[in-house]
Amino acid sequence: MSDSKPSDQWNLSDDEWRQRLTPEQFQVTRQHGTERAFTGPWLDEKRSGIFHCIACDAPLFESTTKYESGSGWPSFFKPINDHAISEHQDESFGMRRVEIRCARCDSHVGHVFPDGPNPTGLRYCTNGVALDFKPKS
Repeated sequence: MSDSKPSDQWNLSDDEWRQRLTPEQFQVTRQHGTERAFTGPWLDEKRSGIFHCIACDAPLFESTTKYESGSGWPSFFKPINDHAISEHQDESFGMRRVEIRCARCDSHVGHVFPDGPNPTGLRYCTNGVALDFKPKS
């Protein structure tokens, strides 16, 4: 697990983040919140393309790795590359989980669980409001 710090370019104040993000995006990405299951964008997205961080536009997941997990949140079996996502221990709410963040800007994206499909066996469970989708042209 990596606890590396983002570059200074993305070391913004809360006020600067609030100017860039909607209130819900800020609550999820900067305050480690969670959208309600089955309410966020991209859950049913099936087009080919790339899912990006809503805060800094870093590419995070390819649509070819997205699958229906039944969890109510967009799920992927791997990030776009080994450097897109950072992992952090999360012991909030009396649970032991692995939080996933955008490696570029340190925005909370969701959690990763060891109950996903092959080939990785992982489920990157994301908040739709933490993502933007760019379809292939």
